[in-house]
Amino acid sequence: MEGSNATNVSAGAAQVPFLQGTSAQVLSGLCVWAAVLLTCQQMYAHLRFYTRPSEQRWIVRILFIVPVYGLDSWLSLLLATHPYHIYFDSVRDWYEAFVIYNFLSLCYEYLGGEGNIMSEIRGKPIRSSWLYGTCCLRGKTYTIGFLRFCKQATLQFCAVKPLMSLLILVLQPLGKYADGDWRVDGGYVWVVTVSNVSVSLALYGLLLFYFATQELLSPYAPVAKFLTVKSVIFLSFWQGFVLAVLAKCGVVEGASAVQNFLICVEMVGAALALRAAFPVHPYLPQEGTTDAQGRSLTMQSISSSLKETMNPKDIMNDAIHNFHPQYQQYTQYTAPAAPASHWPPHPPHTERSTLLSSDDEFQ
Repeated sequence: MEGSNATNVSAGAAQVPFLQGTSAQVLSGLCVWAAVLLTCQQMYAHLRFYTRPSEQRWIVRILFIVPVYGLDSWLSLLLATHPYHIYFDSVRDWYEAFVIYNFLSLCYEYLGGEGNIMSEIRGKPIRSSWLYGTCCLRGKTYTIGFLRFCKQATLQFCAVKPLMSLLILVLQPLGKYADGDWRVDGGYVWVVTVSNVSVSLALYGLLLFYFATQELLSPYAPVAKFLTVKSVIFLSFWQGFVLAVLAKCGVVEGASAVQNFLICVEMVGAALALRAAFPVHPYLPQEGTTDAQGRSLTMQSISSSLKETMNPKDIMNDAIHNFHPQYQQYTQYTAPAAPASHWPPHPPHTERSTLLSSDDEFQ
């Protein structure tokens, strides 16, 4: 069955001669490396002016999506005639789930954390809106249960996406999975269905959170950030889905190769969009401070910052906390002493204590 599957992969790739030619590979490679260089320069700048690690670690994680997506898609395109190109696709799947969590966590950090957000919106009525999908919440108020749902909606995607990716790695060598194979006895239709539900739920959670906090987030230009991250992750997902449907209808051939080529080209735009959405200038020290020229960089300091940034321990702790049956958190807040920057400070708050309990559901 492995041989049969490899033949199918090769045949699917061979149906698009241009994408297997030198011109397409060079063009896609140039786009990817241009995007990677732009993004690496931006990450370097954030690490040089690492004045707010609590925010910038999420930003650096988000920026890493360009090298991960770009290089992964380029290698997948170069190796499209080999069955093991699916391993590269798996890395891309895992990281996109990671980015969704990081984006929501960055928004939480901007607003001073879960407790501070709750103190600002708790008890306020949820406005009914068809655009944001809150029609069914008419008459209810914002509670900690609302915030918990937003977190759970994104965290489930962080679990489902890697699981679906691992399932593909198991099914494809057995001949039970092939891109665009819509037979009910194959794995593709079920993986796509579960992934669609999961990604839609994650997007809904992000929309609900933005709808509830858009006024609080307004100083941080949330629309540009939200649309950029959503475009890179969700639009690429739906792009692949549409290509698979078109391939099934006979309109497009070699959907997987086309998807990888398009992502390579699109990464240049993604790098530029992320550069505009997550600029470095808010974190530049003010003139006259000792740090105005940036901190002294060494390989040790860079590696230490990257190690801290990419440690996934926080997502595991957050998942345990938010899905625990006895979910509750007691947090005491004091005004933070944040370094000077051009971002507005976190929403001001006096010292207070707040009990956040799972019993506090939508009212």
